[in-house]
Amino acid sequence: MNMKMLLGAMALAMTTGAALSAGNTSALDDPAKMSPFFTDAGMKTMKAADEFKAAWMAMTEEDRAAMTKACGDEAIAKEHDNFCKMTKQLGGAN
Repeated sequence: MNMKMLLGAMALAMTTGAALSAGNTSALDDPAKMSPFFTDAGMKTMKAADEFKAAWMAMTEEDRAAMTKACGDEAIAKEHDNFCKMTKQLGGAN
């Protein structure tokens, strides 16, 4: 009986952890917000600096703040390296 309870508790902990981590997304995971910064639908090629700045300034202040905050996370910044570098360069422009 104790083994069944232990296995049940482990299964619950594993599924709960997976569910919680799946909900942990950043503003940079939203294709609708990110697409204006890229030239292609696959979002692999970033736009030129002036076009990037225009897209950045066209966003709401809340969206810019959320993206800047996301870039402050080391793991997210590494995953979105070029994007986060550009946002840091525009830090004084927002």
